[in-house]
Amino acid sequence: MVTTRASRLSNPLLAVAITLVVIAAGCAGWFGWSWYRSAHSTSVATARVRDEVLQEGVQAVQDFNTLDYRHLSQGLALWQKSATGGLLREITAGKAQFEAAVSKAKTVTTASILGAAVTALNQQAGTAEIIVALQITVTPSTGSATSKRTRLEAALARTDTGWKLSALGQVPVDTTAPTAGPSTSP
Repeated sequence: MVTTRASRLSNPLLAVAITLVVIAAGCAGWFGWSWYRSAHSTSVATARVRDEVLQEGVQAVQDFNTLDYRHLSQGLALWQKSATGGLLREITAGKAQFEAAVSKAKTVTTASILGAAVTALNQQAGTAEIIVALQITVTPSTGSATSKRTRLEAALARTDTGWKLSALGQVPVDTTAPTAGPSTSP
């Protein structure tokens, strides 16, 4: 059998082309499977819930620390919309007294979020906890505004309408922090 120069060249090129097609198909299959597995992983679903908790929780904390005496009923309605459980009962029970105090003081309080994080999440129980650093500015009807930075911790509960605050409190500040330097104890 006589082989021509063209047929000898086409066989190695054909082998290389087939090899490249097989490698490309293998890579495409591997990347496709990896993408599918990542998109349907429980860690992705947990991350989505964590993001939802953080977003809704931070907004609720900001709402609870923003109140204008000139629009008091709207502000308190927003508080009630953002709360559930014991916190909602507490707001509802003390609403009249609180309205009177804020109306008398004539203050405008605004909050700016400095940072926040989810500290606990139990999807099965529908509970979460967040910590939020914020700057609160209180402006009286006369005089200068005052600002302070604070940290709050909030408990959240999942409801039919999303995550809502079930508790809100100050983060304790540890004043007995260890000092720098070598220890002198034996």
